[in-house]
Amino acid sequence: MTLRRRALWALLAAKLVGGWGVGWDIRWHLVIGRDSFWIAPHVMTYASVVVVCAISLGVLVVETWRREPVALPDSVSIAGLRGTRGFHLTWWGMAIVILAAPVDDLWHRLFGLDVTLWSPPHLLGLAGSQVANLGALLIALEVYGPGWPRWMALATSGVFLLGTFYILVDQSVQTAFHRGAVFFFTFPILGALAFTFALVLVAHLAASRSMPLVLTIGALLVQFSILLIGDLGFALLEPIPTIDEAIAADPASPVAVAHEMARRNGIPPGRSMILRWLPLLPAALMTWADARRRWKLAATVFGAALLATSAVALGRLPALSHALPSAADGALGLALAQTAAVAAGWCAVKLAETFARATAGLSVELPRLEPATAKS
Repeated sequence: MTLRRRALWALLAAKLVGGWGVGWDIRWHLVIGRDSFWIAPHVMTYASVVVVCAISLGVLVVETWRREPVALPDSVSIAGLRGTRGFHLTWWGMAIVILAAPVDDLWHRLFGLDVTLWSPPHLLGLAGSQVANLGALLIALEVYGPGWPRWMALATSGVFLLGTFYILVDQSVQTAFHRGAVFFFTFPILGALAFTFALVLVAHLAASRSMPLVLTIGALLVQFSILLIGDLGFALLEPIPTIDEAIAADPASPVAVAHEMARRNGIPPGRSMILRWLPLLPAALMTWADARRRWKLAATVFGAALLATSAVALGRLPALSHALPSAADGALGLALAQTAAVAAGWCAVKLAETFARATAGLSVELPRLEPATAKS
């Protein structure tokens, strides 16, 4: 159990470094351009991936060696590796991330170096990362009983789950820029689906009414730290920008659109925090509604509040002044956001129940076992 707990916190520390790397990488592509695979944020990101893989796989290898031929009730065997469900989920999620790297390289060789968060290899990598984040939540339930240590582990893991969903949904504002009308609400609709899932799930796992607000504040603080890491990195490395040439070569690319939106808003590319502030009020209202006991009400309130705050905040941006929706678009957007939020809340509750059944009675100290070689 001591090994598992230390491994969990090492995983979470590596995930924080990985989050810094991904956030800095996005800014690098916006401000500098993609000049080499071996840019500093890529190195930081993939170093984190290597560490998370080594820890999760290492725990499985160690426990396979130590427990054979005796199997403890909290372990399962997959592909010859024996360990808890949480460490299996984390390892196989990271295996998906590893698979995404060569797919991403192939994608760029075939279609060029244009960067979009919604390319298939990027989505594959983000999906793997989310599987690993769910694994960390499950590990927290496996290694801690009710109390502050479990709450802290779940909150930390939940921040990374929510933060990855933030990255996934960010590019939706470009859909609003391009299409307008009901597509103006792409961010709150996708956010109602993704963010509600993360907030309701962790609130149920932690049995904590305040968890939705805690997670949104935590994700906001992580974003501030990403900006700080990026600023320090740019100041130390002083990379030479090639972004103007990339924009001139493809003025319709997502990077070019991001620059145009930033120019109209009067904000340096990659420094806007508006999308991180928007979920705070909806999360506070979800906390008031109590996602633990009244998840349907909490999800509905969150979806409606996210759409309303997004409509007000995004509608005031000069970059989106040409794409403002009509009243009918707003009504449709509200219905879609609330439907997405309730559907996500239902999925979160079902997954929380599954996690609870899988870890029932396992968050206790397990008996020590001698290595199998010693017994022989």
